Amino acid sequence: MEKIIPVYLFLGFLDSGKTRFMHENLCDREFMTGEKTLVVLCEEGEEELDTSKYTGGRNVTIVTVEDKDELTEDFLSKAAKKARAERVMIEYNGMWLLSDLAQVLPKNWQIFQIMMTADSGTFDMYNSNMRQLVYDKISATEVVFFNRYDASIDKMKLHTIVRAINRRANILYEYKDGSVENDQIVDPLPFDVNAPVIEVKDEDFGLLYLDAMDKPQDYDGKTVQYKALVARNPKLPSNTFVGGRFAMTCCVEDIRYVGFLCKWDQSSTLANKGWYTVTAKIKAERDPLFGGETGPMLYVTEVKTAVKPEEETVYFS
Repeated sequence: MEKIIPVYLFLGFLDSGKTRFMHENLCDREFMTGEKTLVVLCEEGEEELDTSKYTGGRNVTIVTVEDKDELTEDFLSKAAKKARAERVMIEYNGMWLLSDLAQVLPKNWQIFQIMMTADSGTFDMYNSNMRQLVYDKISATEVVFFNRYDASIDKMKLHTIVRAINRRANILYEYKDGSVENDQIVDPLPFDVNAPVIEVKDEDFGLLYLDAMDKPQDYDGKTVQYKALVARNPKLPSNTFVGGRFAMTCCVEDIRYVGFLCKWDQSSTLANKGWYTVTAKIKAERDPLFGGETGPMLYVTEVKTAVKPEEETVYFS
């Protein structure tokens, strides 16, 4: 079995600061710890990478792809072999779709982190004129780094564009003096907590779980409906099951099952690890299962067999 090679993917449009961002990573002593690194440049920007400036620069090999047709699995495999690469950094062309890259990545290359840079002053223009390409990049990224930011730029507009596409991406703003600020804008919940039935989309379970566990009193008496992966445990009372999902807290290595305690007289009829749509009334109550604290207990009114969601893992943002 071939050794897995982690891939760091840098996204953004021309002159968005991708090369500078990569340069900063290559100059970071915590990042550059001796691994042989292959850097694949798919776009020619104003700045250039110079291996002589990096700690352990002799372990960095740079290859350039001038045309999308050159970006093939064979090309990447040969480049990695020649560089004896232990990891890969890719500066991807903003005008190319990510699906094209997915088709040519060698089988043992695994995307480890995806980051996107954007020029704060021109990003709205790109979004207006190249919406498909913007969506393509933001939907996949873990971090959107808005550089060249100043107070004259509408931060809410930038935030809204990102959040409309990707609710879990971190957003950072770099001011012209080099200081960096985390996005502090609080997003409204993606479901109506005042509706007769709170209908939760598959991708929003993580937000429901966090909010209800943090503020169970706000959900007391509310009715909720969501898709759950059922877990039955002999240590639980016979009329109790857990309706939850696998959730990623920070990284692939930290995926765990989380869910609500659900009471239903017919719990024994449910298949362990089966997918169901659960409708239940929430009561905020103290229970030994909550460690004696107050938590959201779901009293089930209806359970229906469901098809598992396209994305089985949910996120907490």
